[in-house]
Amino acid sequence: NSFNIKKTDLEDFSVTIGESQQERAKRFFAGSTAKTTSAGYIAGAKQFGLELYPTLVTGASPRGPVTDRAFNAMMNEIISGLKAGPKLQGILLNLHGAMVVESYPSGDEEIVRRVRNAFGPSMPIIVTHDFHANITPKMVELCNVLITFKENPHLDTYDRGYQAAEIMAKMVSGKVKPVQSIVKAPMVYNIAFQHTYSEPLLPITTESKNVEKQPGVLAVSVSGGYQYADVPWMGPSVVVVTDNNKALADKEANRLSQMLWDTREKTRINNPKPAEAVKQAMEHPGRPVVLIDMGDNIGGGSTGDSSFLLEELVKQGAQGWAMVIYDPEGYKLAENAGVGKPFDFAVGGKMDDMHGKPVRIKGEVRSLNVGRYLETEIRHGGGRYWNMGNTAVIQVEGSTLDEPNLLLITTKTASP
Repeated sequence: NSFNIKKTDLEDFSVTIGESQQERAKRFFAGSTAKTTSAGYIAGAKQFGLELYPTLVTGASPRGPVTDRAFNAMMNEIISGLKAGPKLQGILLNLHGAMVVESYPSGDEEIVRRVRNAFGPSMPIIVTHDFHANITPKMVELCNVLITFKENPHLDTYDRGYQAAEIMAKMVSGKVKPVQSIVKAPMVYNIAFQHTYSEPLLPITTESKNVEKQPGVLAVSVSGGYQYADVPWMGPSVVVVTDNNKALADKEANRLSQMLWDTREKTRINNPKPAEAVKQAMEHPGRPVVLIDMGDNIGGGSTGDSSFLLEELVKQGAQGWAMVIYDPEGYKLAENAGVGKPFDFAVGGKMDDMHGKPVRIKGEVRSLNVGRYLETEIRHGGGRYWNMGNTAVIQVEGSTLDEPNLLLITTKTASP
């Protein structure tokens, strides 16, 4: 997120520089029971007779641009790990697609460029991306196949990994010769409209799946793009991969991109301001009402400590609400006080000057937790193990037995 002033450094990644290949393989294959892209790689490799050799397995809660220091250290691990392994027939790269690095507007493109330079033009390289990828035309030139998630929420992550492994098996056996086409509609597709199970994207998503069923078509990807990166190629993309039929790839990519462009009048944002949103929620007869501060998207690299909604909930005397906010200082105060003790502290609005000001909260520490939880169903992204860091639940002053007001304070910017 290029609007987040807090950079993402090496310590923010779940990576151990110099870790043995055996340890990396152990961690990689331990994820086979999830529904992630990597789990799809594993299942696809097993099904189609491929042997996987994992190198760097890492990730970070998104924040500001990745530092050059972190990026170069991890790139060295990737390249050296690949070169130290057995003779490779192909390379699968599981990349998000919207990484911004201090010196590179597209960190993902730079990763593929360095891998391509290290292994030459004949090495098959397949890249899998998130739906919110900002895909560059150069990226499509550098790899043989690029596949993005089709769905948002991302319920098809496993399927895309499996698809990538299947295409790789066909490539290395000489059964297919992929060619690609990318077309980018000149627009910003606001994340408010990137839900692929409803209008305006649903018909385009459905059509992309229909195109993929055509003879000779290997993969079709319609990505929504990632609006929180101020980079040249930010925005939606259509990538069509065919078996040695560039004309077909160009035709379908242009047609699907035109469908995106034709929805532009349906993507004008008209959301209420925080004060009006809270007022509407309080007056709504149904329960529960979900209030979302779209400018503080944790999964999109925001700060997680926006206080605008909290301020209005308190100011308007709302009853029966629960909210999550990132504030390590607030947690420490609650921990020091202890469960059942008073809490009086200004929380939120501390990471920058764009997400409100700290809001004074009075109440009682209701519980302290480690913040880890297990996702048992297939949810967004396919992950199973989540960690919000140490957390404190504050029962805010003015709560009633039937309608408590609860503030969950976290120490990691992770999805609640």
